[in-house]
Amino acid sequence: MEPSKIKKVAKEVIRIEANSVSQIVERIDDKFESAVQAIMECDGRLIIMGMGKSGLISQKIASTMASTGTPSHFVSPAEATHGDLGMIKKGDVLLIVSNSGETMELMQLLPSIKRKGVLIIGLIGKKNSSLAREADISLDTSVEKEACTLDLAPTASTTATLAMGDALAVSLLEVRGFNKTDFAELHPGGMLGKRLLLTIDNLTHKGDAIPFISINSSIKDALFNISEKGLGLTGVMDEGNSLIGIITDGDIRRGLEKFGDDILNKTAEFLMSKDPKWISSDTLAISALELMEKHSITSLFVYSDSKLKRPDGIVHIHDILKSGIQ
Repeated sequence: MEPSKIKKVAKEVIRIEANSVSQIVERIDDKFESAVQAIMECDGRLIIMGMGKSGLISQKIASTMASTGTPSHFVSPAEATHGDLGMIKKGDVLLIVSNSGETMELMQLLPSIKRKGVLIIGLIGKKNSSLAREADISLDTSVEKEACTLDLAPTASTTATLAMGDALAVSLLEVRGFNKTDFAELHPGGMLGKRLLLTIDNLTHKGDAIPFISINSSIKDALFNISEKGLGLTGVMDEGNSLIGIITDGDIRRGLEKFGDDILNKTAEFLMSKDPKWISSDTLAISALELMEKHSITSLFVYSDSKLKRPDGIVHIHDILKSGIQ
């Protein structure tokens, strides 16, 4: 196939699928609201079923629902006919997904499911199909044509169904008042969770690991302290033990270039930068990183209480990057 033909086919696929999704917008109606309300009022869980490609879409919808505050899981219709039907109980809501609306495995299960008193919502691709009629609430996910050039492989239909499933999940998220903290609680091991939960207190160097010198210390002493602590800087404390300045290894290099070795005998006050940047210990790590990037610095002093004279921690940019929030 010529390259120009490949691009033409690919663009047509995207166009057809985009049109199919845009048509779904017009189907967000009272039945959609009823479906959201039914799931919200559910005393049990949202069970999602589908076969073949619809089964894969069902699994994605179930995963999205569960991660956004709607207890949900996928049950294979094929396995349900061999015992997994026991996973569904009274008080649950069943969401069935079928493009044809005639999926045999789902049809076989409906009598047993209805005897349990389970409400059935359908994402159905054929409005007048058997499953559409059997569902208590049927949402239309039909498309004019598949994006497949043979008009056979599920393409536009699965995209439209997934979009409807996402619309349900996000609508439920909003109705529940599900927020970023709730989301992070369900994603503790990933980058998203760390961005929303990880605070600086978990990354802070404390105690003897914090580099300090007094205002009367020599620049030579500052250099030794920076080398010993390994953070590339040292804080400068006044006679009342309050943090008043900072000296970095870069400051000392620039001082040597400008003043020569005589700089080493000067006091810390001569070279320090006043009012070093700091943050509270409950600050999110991602916020600390943004502050460092804003001011082009690599470390921040940390206070567990802003009333303290002396910081009780320090965090380096490398500590934050190692945490995996980026």
